[in-house]
Amino acid sequence: MTATKPAGTAPAKAKPRRRPSMLRRPAFRMMFLLPAGAALLIGLNAGLQLLGADAPLKIDRFPQVHGMLLVLSFVGTVISLERSVALNKAWGYAAPALLGVAGLLLISPLDLWIGKAVLLAGTIVMTVVYIPLWRRQYDNVVLIQILGSVAAVAAAALWLRVPSIPVLLPFLITYVVLTIAGERLELARIGINSPKAEPLLLAASFAILAATTATLLWPSAGYPLYGVLLLALVGWLTVYDAARKTIRSQGLPRYIAACLLAGYGWLAIAGVVLALHDGPLTGGSYDVAVHAVFLGFTISMIMAHAPVILPAVLRKPLPYTSGFWLPAGLLHASLALRLGLGDGAALNGAWVTGGVLNVISILLFAVMAVWQATHAQKAAV
Repeated sequence: MTATKPAGTAPAKAKPRRRPSMLRRPAFRMMFLLPAGAALLIGLNAGLQLLGADAPLKIDRFPQVHGMLLVLSFVGTVISLERSVALNKAWGYAAPALLGVAGLLLISPLDLWIGKAVLLAGTIVMTVVYIPLWRRQYDNVVLIQILGSVAAVAAAALWLRVPSIPVLLPFLITYVVLTIAGERLELARIGINSPKAEPLLLAASFAILAATTATLLWPSAGYPLYGVLLLALVGWLTVYDAARKTIRSQGLPRYIAACLLAGYGWLAIAGVVLALHDGPLTGGSYDVAVHAVFLGFTISMIMAHAPVILPAVLRKPLPYTSGFWLPAGLLHASLALRLGLGDGAALNGAWVTGGVLNVISILLFAVMAVWQATHAQKAAV
């Protein structure tokens, strides 16, 4: 027998659809990328100033904050936003907020120490965000990234008292390298067969952080050791990363693999340069190490992961297009021109031209990414 509803009973009301949490809304997350975008643009402008090229804005302060603006404010905001999304707690978004605001303060007319202090606060919160993420599974991936984040805190703290960026360079390198190494371990686990691979990377990460400290306390021994350990890390990435296999595939996997392998090559060059020095780098050696790491390695990693990471963070699609090969190829070709002929052969024209093309390649990728994301969203409507 079928049960019937008693006469006069009001129909059941449909449950209202739950509105998505503010933390999950794309507009909320996009808000944190706006100051990061400003940091990127001003940082590129400062790069043109340092090259002696015709920069849109000619403000003396910009070159002073060029390195920290790009590494800790731009890259730091992007990385900490991804971690905040993974944590999914409102307080975690203080990290990208502080790092982004710090970038705005660094380029403002306010006293420089204000921006430096906020930058330090942002790196501290970024490190704290990793702790509950690590406690979820006690994962080595997160532990390696914590070690990198500690290096970022040290760099920001030292900058309050040490104005020389070359002295802080190993700390900045360690931050981006260990953060990216942790990401690559997470993505490479499926294809890793050796039980020794993960412990090796963890041990190398602790050793790199220790060597980073040694470059400050005992530079004559610290710099060669640091360079050698970076080379060992490159060796691990080259052997265990799936990029060696996916480079033979097609489409997005091949594009990602090409960006990764090229980035590892630039990191190896920086490792060699650092291993051959017994103190803070200067002149052409400094230019080679800095831009091999932060352009050849870091920006190449961003170009590789953008079609995968940004949709997960912003909840907006970023479809792959073969056009992404153009800015990626231009980045590496122009970097070879700048560092090979510019620094290596002391040809100023090649150095300036390569540097300008570096900037163009980054802007071209940014424009293409925005175009792809915008048109993908329109197509989905």
